[in-house]
Amino acid sequence: MIVQEDAVIEVRGLWSVFPKPGGDPTVVHQELNLSVRRGEVLTLVGGSGTGKTVLLRTVLGLNTPARGQVSVLGCPAAELSAPGAAARVGMLFQQGALFSAFDVLDNIAFALRETRALPAALTRQAALLKLQMVGLTPQDAHKLPAQLSGGMTKRVALARALAMDPPLLVLDEPTAGLDPDSSDAFCALLRALHQELGLTVLMVTHDLDTLLALSTRVAVLAERRVIIAAPVPEVLAFKHPFIEQFFLGQRGRRALFPLPPGGEG
Repeated sequence: MIVQEDAVIEVRGLWSVFPKPGGDPTVVHQELNLSVRRGEVLTLVGGSGTGKTVLLRTVLGLNTPARGQVSVLGCPAAELSAPGAAARVGMLFQQGALFSAFDVLDNIAFALRETRALPAALTRQAALLKLQMVGLTPQDAHKLPAQLSGGMTKRVALARALAMDPPLLVLDEPTAGLDPDSSDAFCALLRALHQELGLTVLMVTHDLDTLLALSTRVAVLAERRVIIAAPVPEVLAFKHPFIEQFFLGQRGRRALFPLPPGGEG
């Protein structure tokens, strides 16, 4: 597989096929191609059943392609399950997926301790640094997940995803469940960290405000493949029913063309 020099993720000729008892197998992806370039935020969008989560899992090495090749940071995606791979990719799950029995600091330090990436004496300091990086304080370190607001849960989960200083961050619906103010604040944090740390980001979101705030490019999944991967203006100009529904329906127009203060809806 020829990999672009600036590609952090390279997917070529991907087929994702799942057996169906008593019937023909389900083909989710067919000859799907996608590149994620170093330093960009690429957002995956698509209708229900287009395989956004399947593609994420394949990139993370959790699904084995029926056909095709997937490379992440210059290595086959399957190698991400090997020891030490936690330092290469950080994952922010939709609901945070914090360990309920661990306090905030132990959640953030989990990968550091499991991999013994740092001496024990430095692990706590490294976790505290990540805690402060996401806008929380040392006073939050010993709270349990049940004591956190939705916004704080997302921030702790982000700190855990960044604990090993990965060059690639994968976000699954990062602002799902947040109120508008918390969502805006979390997007601002993600944007600042992306720039400060030079991260490459692959994101799935249904929230247009989040997409518009963060995306360098948008990849649209339809018809079992990526039909376009481009900046938002180019995607908007691409003629396809899903794009028209997602971006140019009533909800999309409110995000793309907000009314001025005092304007009528």
